[in-house]
Amino acid sequence: MQEYLQSTFYFDYESPEIQQLISNFQHLSKLEKITQLYIHVRDHWRYNPYTIGLTANHFKASSIYNKKQAHCIDKSILYIAGLRGLGIPARLRLAKVSNHIAVERLEQKLGSNELAPHGLVDVYSGGNWVKCSPVFNKELCEMYNIATLDFDGKTNAILQEYNRDQVKFMEYLEDYGSFADVPLDFIKETFKNHYPALYEQFKDSEEANIV
Repeated sequence: MQEYLQSTFYFDYESPEIQQLISNFQHLSKLEKITQLYIHVRDHWRYNPYTIGLTANHFKASSIYNKKQAHCIDKSILYIAGLRGLGIPARLRLAKVSNHIAVERLEQKLGSNELAPHGLVDVYSGGNWVKCSPVFNKELCEMYNIATLDFDGKTNAILQEYNRDQVKFMEYLEDYGSFADVPLDFIKETFKNHYPALYEQFKDSEEANIV
């Protein structure tokens, strides 16, 4: 379990930025830390699937903290760093998903509605690993008629399969497994395999808008 509590280059919770992130949660119970930090990360950083980076610094939690918007992997990294800083084991999980709503611009650029890799979080809570996705901020959910994804720290909270009108929204296609640290080479290779032209264009970019 110790490897899921460690500070690393990416999960740099000893940095001033992550210490600031967790400063208001120190006095809470373990379950309150998990749930309230989740809401803070979910809603404080606006989800943006169009901005990507493929460098090590892009995926560093303290760098992500200073942004106003972030991708799914970025927000997952930030949440993990905060949890570890609060003494709660957490790890990154990667997957492939398809998005069925409001992705016309992204699909045109990617050539597919499949997004890979997609990031989410495993939290060790109550003696079990529980999955959660602190990705879609509340305002975005309201915009696309999706129920806000809450997390109680006890049961899995992964991205919503349907919107409020029961129209298919998000589908998980493949689980790449969990990682104690950010697997930069795996992320880059997966991105390259799915979007070779974009990879060549942005492989050295710390931050780029793909549309």
